[in-house]
Formats: sequence, C-alpha cells, structure tokens
Amino acid sequence: MTLRYAPSVLHAFPELVSRAWRVDGITCPASADTNGFVDRLTALAAERLASSSEGELPEIRSWRHAFAKMGLKPTQYRCASEALLRRFRKEGALPHIHPLVDLCNAVSLAFAIPLAVFDLRQVAGALTVRHADGSETYRTFSGEIEHPEPHEVIFADEAGEAHARRWTNRQSGASAVRTETASVLIVAEAMHETAQSDLARLDTTLRAGLAAAWPARWVHAIG
Repeated sequence: MTLRYAPSVLHAFPELVSRAWRVDGITCPASADTNGFVDRLTALAAERLASSSEGELPEIRSWRHAFAKMGLKPTQYRCASEALLRRFRKEGALPHIHPLVDLCNAVSLAFAIPLAVFDLRQVAGALTVRHADGSETYRTFSGEIEHPEPHEVIFADEAGEAHARRWTNRQSGASAVRTETASVLIVAEAMHETAQSDLARLDTTLRAGLAAAWPARWVHAIG
C-alpha cells in the first residue's frame, strides 16, 4: 500500500505533517473491549472542551486556515476532527459504529487531529492526495455517485475513485470500515505548530489502542 502527496499539495501546504499506518488482522467484534480505552480518550477531549470551544484549538484553527486557502468556508466545511468535537460537545458522546472506527474517532477527539480509515479491499493501487480534475467518482454513504469539483483536494486511487472529498472533510462510503473489514489504511494529518510532536504522541496512543483490542494485528507505518 502506498500513500503519496501530489507536489502541488505539498507546495501549497508546506506546513502539512502526516502519518499513515497499514493495519492487518482487524476483526469485528474486537478480541478485547475498546470501550475503556475510548472512554479515557473522550474524557481528555471533554477536558479540553471545558476550557475552550473546538474552534479555538490550534489544531482546528490550522485546518480552518487551510480550508479558507482552498476557497471553502471553514464553518460550512469542517475537517473531520472539528466535526467530531462539535458533535461530542453538543451530545456528550459519539455513536458506536465499529470497534476500529470508535477507537480512531476517540483518538481524533483527544488530539483534535483528523484521522481517516480506509478499507483496503476497496482501494485500487496507490492512494494519492491530489487536486481533482473533475472526472473522479465519489460514493456517498447512501450509495449516490458524485464528482468532485475540479481542483478540489481529494484522496484518489488509481481507478479514479475519490475516497475523500474536500481533503479531511468528507470520507467516501466506498471504502468505509464494515464488519468484514480485515485490512485498513489509517491516515492522520495536521498543520499546527506542534504537529510533529503531537503526531508522535498520537502514534503511541493509536498503537496502544490497537494492541489492546487486536493482539494479533500487524501494524506497518507507511511513508
């Protein structure tokens, strides 16, 4: 599995820091309960939100700046971590979807950094973060087909399938994690000042959660 960034994206956003992991051996339900781990991470998010709103966090401010730079209204199109934090602040909890998705959502909440999780069975070849040309297809969770706007930043595979629209805003239903998912690509991206050290801590946290839930899993860092 290869994850790469188009030179035009790296040139436009030189502050970008990312980490990616291929994880094999995922089962559902998990061999160990992820609820305790998720609870600890969501408690950390609640502590941060008690003293400031999600929009005031440096991790989120950096993504709002990036969205504005892409010509998107930051309060109309929110990065995945801001959307999660916003929902968590309003509802006090997030819905249970799949043990792996629940874990990654909790990590995203605690670090205020967007994470994407792709079922690798549905990804054709390498995945590239690049500007769309408008010919790509994108599948919504309801099964509808869309075409990203030209120059929109997307995660695209070699078959022209867009697995995320507007970068970290909206993930595709085509490669969403399901009960039968066994191998995934997890991607974390940040642009704030302490992104490098925060992603290192996120890496440690994510690996600990994976190890607790799936002792037989195999994790390989990408890039």
